Amino acid sequence: MITRREYLKLSIAAGVALAINPRLLLADDSPRALLTRAIPGTSEQLPVVGLGSSASFSRLAGEGDAAGIRAILEALARNGGRVFDTAPSYGAAEEVAGQAAREAGLGDKLFWATKLNVAARGGGAADPEAARAQLEQSLARAPGSPVDLVQVHNLGDVPTQLPILAEAKAAGRIRYIGLTTTVERQYDELERLMRDEALDFIGVDYAVDNRTMEQRIFPLAQERGIGVLVYAPFGRTRLWEKVEGRELPDWAADYDIASWGQFFLKFVVSHPAVTCATPATSKPHHLVDNMGAASGRMPDEAGRQRMAAYIEAL
Repeated sequence: MITRREYLKLSIAAGVALAINPRLLLADDSPRALLTRAIPGTSEQLPVVGLGSSASFSRLAGEGDAAGIRAILEALARNGGRVFDTAPSYGAAEEVAGQAAREAGLGDKLFWATKLNVAARGGGAADPEAARAQLEQSLARAPGSPVDLVQVHNLGDVPTQLPILAEAKAAGRIRYIGLTTTVERQYDELERLMRDEALDFIGVDYAVDNRTMEQRIFPLAQERGIGVLVYAPFGRTRLWEKVEGRELPDWAADYDIASWGQFFLKFVVSHPAVTCATPATSKPHHLVDNMGAASGRMPDEAGRQRMAAYIEAL
């Protein structure tokens, strides 16, 4: 039996080796049990960690690195992940990822989530025909049909765009629909819409140092049977800056945490309202490390409070 400190030292050594040669990790195809959650109201299970396509992923796609995009999507599927979240507004991410997923034969292995948000016209409303055209483009880019999830991005003219998604869902072209926002001033409106509209999912920002969703949005999602995708579980770069140069606390090993990324993600996905967190990355070895947060022991409520207090004290 190794001590927690020895465990962490071994984890750090492994991380160094992977930084030198990330193929060491990618070559490990041994199966591991991943925590999954059911989409509310269904028996469909999703792994609690997936992949987002903003930030560095979007930049990689914009550089035309189709091989790099294919490699990270294949790493997601190989390591038991399913949820891939994208948007037309993420540069070339949606288009390049869709093509790469088709070429890799991943259409039936991925839970494909994208978004709809056509800019409002001068009078404040989105052009319905432009919204339909954007949706058609997104459906054509996806590697399979029907598309698993399309959400109105950042609550963009919901009265115009949500009915378009509902229409496509009724026609069997989309399986689930929803709304997203990571803008604090929109939280009250999101709450109202969760009460008034028939939603399958919401997508929101949530992190160990950003717990506003726990107050009203998460309880309402549980009450209404709405799935939750979490964006920005690392606070974009905020949390990385906070822990720069610091070692994990010894007690992190109690939850099978071997990296700061896993620390941040295990806090997020251990909340029972969260269906899946989708951190963005363009590096397969970072993706595999992130997927490690979906396995092993999870913090209970006391552990979650300990994690939040530790980060708050830094």
